[in-house]
Amino acid sequence: MAPTEHEHPGELRAQDPIKLLAIRETPLSVDEVFRAVGDDAAGGTALFVGTVRNHDGGADVDKLGYSCHPTAEAEMRRVAEKVVAEYPVRALVAVHRVGDLAVGDLAVVVAVSCPHRGEAFEACRKLIDDLKHEVPIWKHQTFSDGTEEWVGAC
Repeated sequence: MAPTEHEHPGELRAQDPIKLLAIRETPLSVDEVFRAVGDDAAGGTALFVGTVRNHDGGADVDKLGYSCHPTAEAEMRRVAEKVVAEYPVRALVAVHRVGDLAVGDLAVVVAVSCPHRGEAFEACRKLIDDLKHEVPIWKHQTFSDGTEEWVGAC
């Protein structure tokens, strides 16, 4: 009897799918993330790039800074492990900037590879959404009118 598609080892999550988790003060690289999430058994790779925009809530943003709690990387790992447990992840990567950023800078890059595209899209969406809601990273925005705002964000 021939094996079904779900019996092939490539259909399952990898032994150690979490390839890179980091919080950095240096610029992020989409190429680095894409290379790190590559896997020969993955038929789909979904990548999300969060950038600093020039406005928020109808106000012009002049500058922005990210800071994090010392437990932020551990929380990133916890979130990543939940995604890996829920989806057949072959590879997963998440990196986030801290410090002062300019409009257009990359603030966060996450990527997930899975056997199929639908799983990759769903896992990547869950990863970025859960990182944003659960990892203690805060955004400090300064607006062109001189007002400021702290936002819990990823």
